[in-house]
Amino acid sequence: MNRLNRILWGGLVCGLVFFASCGYQFEGGGYLHQDVTRVGVTILKNNSSETGAGITFTNAFIEEILERTDTTVVDPSRATVVLEGTIKSITFSTLSRSTTESVVGRRAWATVDVKLIRTDGEVIWSVKDFTSHEDYTVSEDKVEDEQNKREAVAKIATRTAEKLVSKLLTNF
Repeated sequence: MNRLNRILWGGLVCGLVFFASCGYQFEGGGYLHQDVTRVGVTILKNNSSETGAGITFTNAFIEEILERTDTTVVDPSRATVVLEGTIKSITFSTLSRSTTESVVGRRAWATVDVKLIRTDGEVIWSVKDFTSHEDYTVSEDKVEDEQNKREAVAKIATRTAEKLVSKLLTNF
């Protein structure tokens, strides 16, 4: 083995030892909250005035669980635990104006409660008043403005699911 190969192999071994010793690991994988292998996800109750937000948030949670964990999403009647939650509010505030009467940017805020419940009714994990926001551009075209608002809510749902599922992962 020539000197260059020894240096390369030595560097590789040192790198592996470094990553193993510092606790570095790739995100993703593992089960939700310890030993949860099968989870049911109920449609989040929507207490906001945004039509369809319950479905949007529910789909975001299902997608995140499927993409980032080893837990299987099943019908709630076949699950060992059920993820359920409530969208407490979705609010909008003015972010910027071009004139005193013309809004050009808004911020959407969503607040949710989420919990994992065993089939016997025991709550094994919960979070209350989790809040996330997204900014969006206001359009003079009502259809386009509504689309921008829906996209902002969808981004909030995705971000909320990402953060809360990460908190649930046992190897995170």
